[in-house]
Amino acid sequence: MDGPEQPAPTPELTTHGVGPWPGGRAAWPDDVRYDPELLERGDTRNVIDRYRYWRMDAIVADLDTRRHPFSVAIENWQHDLNIGSIVRTANAFAAETVHIVGRRRWNRRGAMVTDRYQYVVHHDEIGGLRAWASERHLPIVAVDNVPGAVAVETFALPERCVLLFGQEGPGLTEEAVAGADALVEIPQFGSTRSINASAAAAIVMHEWIRRWARPS
Repeated sequence: MDGPEQPAPTPELTTHGVGPWPGGRAAWPDDVRYDPELLERGDTRNVIDRYRYWRMDAIVADLDTRRHPFSVAIENWQHDLNIGSIVRTANAFAAETVHIVGRRRWNRRGAMVTDRYQYVVHHDEIGGLRAWASERHLPIVAVDNVPGAVAVETFALPERCVLLFGQEGPGLTEEAVAGADALVEIPQFGSTRSINASAAAAIVMHEWIRRWARPS
C-alpha cells in the first residue's frame, strides 16, 4: 500500500540549497530583494529559507531591522582559529556587532562566510573597545573561569552589553579583565580546566538569548 503523498520540494522544505526557481524566468518573483543570478542558477548558500535567492545586501538590510542589542568581542593575539566559529554563532544569534581586539587578520574559514552579513569592527587594543563601549553606555561582560568570576547563569546579563571572550588556552588578558565591568564564568564539573573558546561563546550568547530574545 502506498504511503501518504509527499509534498513537492520547495525552498521552505529544503535545507541543503535549492536549484533554479521553478517555472523559469516567467515565474520569477517581482521583488527587488531577489538576485537574478541566484534565481537562474540556484542558491546553495548557508542561509535560512527566508533568505533563499535574496541578494546579500537585502539580507543585511533585513537583519538590521531585528538585530539584538548585544555585541561580541574577541581578543586576537595568537590567530585563534576559534574566531571564525564565534563570528558564525554571533550571526546565528543576530548579534549587533562583532569586535576583533588585537591583530586585524583572523582566520575566516570557521565563519562560513557569515561575516559578510555581520558588522565586524577592529580595535588595536582593549582600550579601543572600552572607548567604543563607553561612548554607547554599554557595559563589558568578560567571560573567563578565573578567580572572582560569577557563574553566568546567576548573573543578570544586561540587555545592552558587550560580551568579551579570550583566546583558546590563555583566556583573557589582564588588561581585558581589568577593563571589564563584570566577569562571569561557565561552571564546569569535569577534569579539564577550560572548554573550547567557541563553545564557551555559544553558551554565553545563548544565555543572553534565553533571557532577552523574543521568538518571532
